[in-house]
Amino acid sequence: MFWHHLDRFLARWRPHRRPLTLLLDGLTIAACWHATYLFRLGFERWWSDRPAYDGWVMLGVVGVYLAVFVIARVPGGMWRFSGFGEVQRLTMSCGMAGFISAVAVLMMQLYAVPRAVLALHPIVTLMGLCMTRMAYRMLYEHTRARITGGRDEVRRAIVMGAGEAARLLVAGLPQQGWTVLGLLDDDPAKQGTRIANAPVLGTFDDVLKPSVTAGATHIITALPNATAAQRRRAIELAAATGLPLLTVPSISELQSGTARIERIRAVEPEDLLGREPVVLDEAGIAELVSGKTVLVTGAGGSIGSELCRQLARYGPARMVLYELSEFALYQIEQQLGELHPGLPLVRLMGDVKNLAHLRATFDAQRPHLVFHAAAFKHVPLMEDDNAWAALHNNTLGTYHAALAAAECGVERFVMISTDKAVNPTNVMGASKRAAERVLSHLATQHADTVFSAVRFGNVLGSSGSVIPKFKEQIARGGPLTVTHPDITRYFMTIPEAVRLVLQSAVLAQSGQVYVLDMGEPVKIVELARHLIRLSGHRDNEIGIVFSGLRPGEKLYEELLADADTTQPSAHPRLRIARLNDEAAAAWLAELLAWLHTPQVGMSPSVWREQLGRLVPEYRAR
Repeated sequence: MFWHHLDRFLARWRPHRRPLTLLLDGLTIAACWHATYLFRLGFERWWSDRPAYDGWVMLGVVGVYLAVFVIARVPGGMWRFSGFGEVQRLTMSCGMAGFISAVAVLMMQLYAVPRAVLALHPIVTLMGLCMTRMAYRMLYEHTRARITGGRDEVRRAIVMGAGEAARLLVAGLPQQGWTVLGLLDDDPAKQGTRIANAPVLGTFDDVLKPSVTAGATHIITALPNATAAQRRRAIELAAATGLPLLTVPSISELQSGTARIERIRAVEPEDLLGREPVVLDEAGIAELVSGKTVLVTGAGGSIGSELCRQLARYGPARMVLYELSEFALYQIEQQLGELHPGLPLVRLMGDVKNLAHLRATFDAQRPHLVFHAAAFKHVPLMEDDNAWAALHNNTLGTYHAALAAAECGVERFVMISTDKAVNPTNVMGASKRAAERVLSHLATQHADTVFSAVRFGNVLGSSGSVIPKFKEQIARGGPLTVTHPDITRYFMTIPEAVRLVLQSAVLAQSGQVYVLDMGEPVKIVELARHLIRLSGHRDNEIGIVFSGLRPGEKLYEELLADADTTQPSAHPRLRIARLNDEAAAAWLAELLAWLHTPQVGMSPSVWREQLGRLVPEYRAR
């Protein structure tokens, strides 16, 4: 503990390095002046034989040395990294200052000052200055070794938050080589107290004071139980310091058992943009899932994999993972095997466009619940050359999966839809809108299966989304590309979206489309600026350029079509969209006939024209 206190003491003085260096160097120069007299005159005469004005001469010599040091930028050196370069700078500075001092003394005819003192003092001073720097470096490295066991750098943190999470964090960090300089909290009752032997230094606003962050190398937020607004405020204040920012795991990560409080991590956009935790009907979901066979299409995707992870917590009898990508299937299978080793898994390579394989799979596995997450979702990629693939996968694939589920007697079928299905301006959105209408029709034909869809906006961190793209651009040094300065999107985290999907599955009646409460839309340019700051850069260090809207892209997204009506559900974060149009059998027959017609050599414009007839809300852009 002594070494932690010593390191904390040295770190607190480090921001005042320059004036302290001048003070200590001045004292060293004066001490070396006396040492030179002692060397020249001996113990008996070193004090008594000095001239009366020697004190003024010494002060003048110290002033000359310090002036030369300032010009040579000696106070800017970091003693803990002192080496040959610092010795060179000191040698030149002491030589120049000694020469100037000797010339000045001789010109003023102060002959009582021994010439040997004037000649030897620069050498003795150089030795004294080098010794002080080497002693400090030895003390620093020894302290670092005692704290970290020899790691290269001591990490010093200011912790924002002084609750139970902070107490556990402060207790565990020293074992990982961290020194906690202090904590910050807005609770007046905690000011001036100590938490796990670390002082509470002030409020969150005080993180912007240099005296508080003096010597800190990192800021850590420890607020897993705070409101979203409190977390955002703390993160924004910490980001303004320019220090690297870390955080403890979120409450959902702690509840799921995938992380422990002392396993700090980098701050992610979802920590900044996230909202209040979703309160679920855990008993209702457990009753729906426990002991059942659950099949997830697109099981290896961003949403599908999180669905699998959360469903596994409720004790299904068996999970069937249906996925087109071999690598994605391997990844989710490995994750579930580690998190839930006793859960039986059926891992199937399959394509929802293959109705025969789906029918065989459903007949063999007999699932009770189906979550249909398989989809092509990247708007620009699906707009021209891949438009037909999007329609086949998103619309025809949904029909195949839903039809196979109905024929097998599945209890509930839940499709993952998108806000881009509302008044769609792109093929991907129109394909999803058509898929919603397909479910609406099948709900009228198969009363034993509850068909529903869940519509939400962008999820933070999903594959192909803007967040990974921005992170890659920041890693390359920028610039970040934003399509338009006014473009906005709805965002929520993947776990939050999936929790609401599970909740909707409990509440849904057949033919309903659930709309998730996505909160307020976020300007993408502001999201880019947040990411720049969270990465430790200033706004002016990494540029933002505007590339223009891409084909089929809107400035803003909608969650409800103009003609739709909504009503509240039993959950405050879910609303029910009752669609005015019911898909007729003739419409479905025309859609399927078109999708089964070979389109080799057809122009995308022809596809879009036909799509506009089948999905009247679609307006190509």
